[in-house]
Amino acid sequence: MAIRLAPARPATVAPTAMAATSQPDATTAALRALQLGGNAVDAAIAAAAVLCVTEPMSTGIGGDAFALVWDGERLHGLDAAGPAPLAADHAEPVAATGPRSVTVPGSVGGWAMLASRFARFDLDTLLADAITAAEEGFVVQPITAAAWVGAPPELGPVPREGDRVRFPALGATLRRIAEDGPAALYGGEVAHAIVSSTWLAEEDLAGYQPRWVEPLTVDYRGTTVCELPPPTQGVAALEGLGLLALGEPSLGAQVECVRLALEDAFQRVRDGAEVGDLLEPAALAPRRRDAAAAVREPAGGTVYLCTVDGDGMAVSLIQSLFEGFGSRVVAPGTGVVLQNRGACFAVSGAVEPGRRPYHTIIPGMLLRDGSPLGPFGVMGGFIQAQAHVQLVSALVDSGLDPQTALDRPRFRVDRGDVLLEKGLWERAAEVEALGLRSVPSTDHRLFGGGQAILRSEAGWVGGSDRRKDGRAAGF
Repeated sequence: MAIRLAPARPATVAPTAMAATSQPDATTAALRALQLGGNAVDAAIAAAAVLCVTEPMSTGIGGDAFALVWDGERLHGLDAAGPAPLAADHAEPVAATGPRSVTVPGSVGGWAMLASRFARFDLDTLLADAITAAEEGFVVQPITAAAWVGAPPELGPVPREGDRVRFPALGATLRRIAEDGPAALYGGEVAHAIVSSTWLAEEDLAGYQPRWVEPLTVDYRGTTVCELPPPTQGVAALEGLGLLALGEPSLGAQVECVRLALEDAFQRVRDGAEVGDLLEPAALAPRRRDAAAAVREPAGGTVYLCTVDGDGMAVSLIQSLFEGFGSRVVAPGTGVVLQNRGACFAVSGAVEPGRRPYHTIIPGMLLRDGSPLGPFGVMGGFIQAQAHVQLVSALVDSGLDPQTALDRPRFRVDRGDVLLEKGLWERAAEVEALGLRSVPSTDHRLFGGGQAILRSEAGWVGGSDRRKDGRAAGF
């Protein structure tokens, strides 16, 4: 089924607080948390939990998450990605789906860590909207309905746009987490169900801990762009922007800088790797003169959201099952769809026991003069780093508002080809001048979808990508 774009819309403006997500129900949950007296972290967790119910092909409590949080004074990075089993056999082929593609799910541990450090409410309050959506049902949005492909049979029949869907087993699991915290997922009956259906062991789940990490940054024409370190590909976005800053931000230059940065990321990004040297000015200038190799980026699915509040807190949060419905494995009796993030070990060529694979999902944050300009992100698997380059250039170089910048047509590098979204087709000659083949595409799913909120004279201005079902709203 073809995915039709939502109608064009103006940017959203609000004086005090705002949320932008890929589902209307999630945005509503975020605003409710803010109106009850919560902060931007409360809003982000509430929205993230609802997305696990209403966009099940893209995210769930069986997946991973990352976040950037500006607490009013400084920036914090959260890494809530889980590893492969300690007992995994690195000699076996990397599995794309199924039980051996599952890695430890990190999202729930990440929510708890965020809540304990920053939130005003406990998880029982923050998961209430998600529990209601799972138990009482939610209305399936049009783009979500079109993306509902390859669902495990445990989730029931494939819905159509406007259908009401319930996930009672998932609702019960969310209730357990609301009452008992992350221990309800990483131990007990839910953990046993996960272990019974995958190659994970109880020790892998019980031993999992998310972590705080130091963000990576690069200056892009007076704006500081912030991303997370490995195992994410955040450095690819930063290197691409660092290279682009050395010249004019033309379409051809963006394509070349993205290709160079992705080549470096595929070679260097590994769990725990140090990659800061890629962003040093002494390395960027000679790298910009190199010829890029062909790189191929597989597809994937993700959700991204951002929130801001009246006290100056800003959150950029992203979570994912990787491909549509992840591994296609549902932990029996729990409603938990498990991620296939282990498929990304294909980047390094082998499963690494007890370690995390190359991670596609990357939250972004912009700072200016040491203060937050705002959170941003683009979901969509491996396209994210190259989409970050395009979005930041649209915001900084072209001065576009978030909605217009998100809706701008994108390109996607894929080996020696460059896929062009409608709106860039007439610029094919600029790509072909690089010796690459331009490929016009009408499949908007290949180009991701994002959210962004930026500080403005009126307070906040935000946007939600028309390639998705969501919205930005505030008060």
